[in-house]
Amino acid sequence: MKIALAADHAGYEEKEKIKKTLDEIGVEYTDMGTNSCDSVDYPDYARMVGEAVARGDVDQGLLVCGSGTGMAISANKVKGVRAAVAWNEEIARLARQHNNANVLALAGRFVAADEQAKIVKAFFTTDFEGGRHAPRVDKISQIESDDLC
Repeated sequence: MKIALAADHAGYEEKEKIKKTLDEIGVEYTDMGTNSCDSVDYPDYARMVGEAVARGDVDQGLLVCGSGTGMAISANKVKGVRAAVAWNEEIARLARQHNNANVLALAGRFVAADEQAKIVKAFFTTDFEGGRHAPRVDKISQIESDDLC
């Protein structure tokens, strides 16, 4: 599995720590930035990761910002992205199993590093269950395709 990884300034230090966890579980990653704690605009990084996932350049994505929310909202604007904010490993597991989430968003300022490692492991080692969940995920995709005007 290969993922795209990015953070804003609030998630930069956590992103660097998460790389060790990804290495431990054998997930290859492309770091799309940021590369310091200098202030940046999180939508730019969420879009880069979301577009890489949508194009199929990578299998999934991982984003880190202060709360995880801004990154998830931004990434979810990219057609084909299902970004989920996970604050514990069970939420991460369910996001994969039930929602087929393909981007994980983490709260760098509110989730301890040891918990982040558990979340990352759960997300990237869990598969989509399909079955009764597949028609629901299909409906999410249909919302993206509906012409509102």
